[in-house]
Amino acid sequence: MATARKLPSGNYRIRVYDKKSGKVISFTAETKKKAEKLAADFLVGAAVKAASVTVRDRAEEYIALRSNKLSPSTVEKYRKAIDQQLSSEFVDLRIDRITDKDIISEVNRLAARYAPKTIRNAMNFILPIIRDERPELAKHIDLPKVQKKMKEYPRAAEIIRLFRGDPYELEVLLALCCSLRKEEIRGLKPEDLSGNVLTINRVKIDTKDGVIVKDEAKTVESRRRIELPPFLVHLYRQRTGEWILSTGGNALYRHYKYVMSKAGYDLCFHDLRHYYVSIAHALGIPDAYIMEMGGWRTDRTMKRVYRSTLADRARTERDKLTAHFDEQYHVS
Repeated sequence: MATARKLPSGNYRIRVYDKKSGKVISFTAETKKKAEKLAADFLVGAAVKAASVTVRDRAEEYIALRSNKLSPSTVEKYRKAIDQQLSSEFVDLRIDRITDKDIISEVNRLAARYAPKTIRNAMNFILPIIRDERPELAKHIDLPKVQKKMKEYPRAAEIIRLFRGDPYELEVLLALCCSLRKEEIRGLKPEDLSGNVLTINRVKIDTKDGVIVKDEAKTVESRRRIELPPFLVHLYRQRTGEWILSTGGNALYRHYKYVMSKAGYDLCFHDLRHYYVSIAHALGIPDAYIMEMGGWRTDRTMKRVYRSTLADRARTERDKLTAHFDEQYHVS
């Protein structure tokens, strides 16, 4: 610890660094001994308090400090990790006592219950929080790798046919043709459509505390304007309630899964955003325009996750390649 220095006033001042706040704290007293004792008492108290802090405490603190910055869906995902996915034995461990063995054991426990993506999301949230105070931990923790899912998507005409006249026809087409997220669709109101331009400027999500409406979308790029084709304008104008979607998000999700399952497809509602990117690429639309229309900040997620295989287009391209090599074989 530093030593106290005498000020022009005759008092003594000492400065110490507070690790938690990241600030330098000053203590002033009439004598050097008193100033240094104040600083020492502060450091001892801070150390004792820090020693009793648990993983849960720091995770809750992390969320609270960013509650107005994080999207509601992200906050809900973090809270679910703390309250439901990570074990109480793990999140209630004191950070000063946690070991690599504890972390490896928790990953192993998660692997028996959850998919790799869920495990990675939970650990990628909690590990940086632990490392902030214990940087020596979790340097070589192996997390399960997310396996690429091989899904086959029907043609757009097939999806449109399946939901023509359906109570959720508008919602499905907004996701299919405009790449809207479920939370964005739930946040739509009749007045958000002006002429044929739809403005996306709020989200509506379910949390453990009930439904939350937030007047900002997932990212800055998510708040956007979309020109709707005439058929979508017509369907949109038929909704006259306060909200375009009057039911809950889970009802929409379950209904979509049911209809697609009956048709022989294992697809969820969010897969419609995957389809949007895939068909846009198949039509030759540049990434910059796809990102703008779909509300992505960068093309990283779009390229990594959302480019899916369109069975009919893939088959056509494969046939071209096969025919080419077949021709070359017979020419030689």
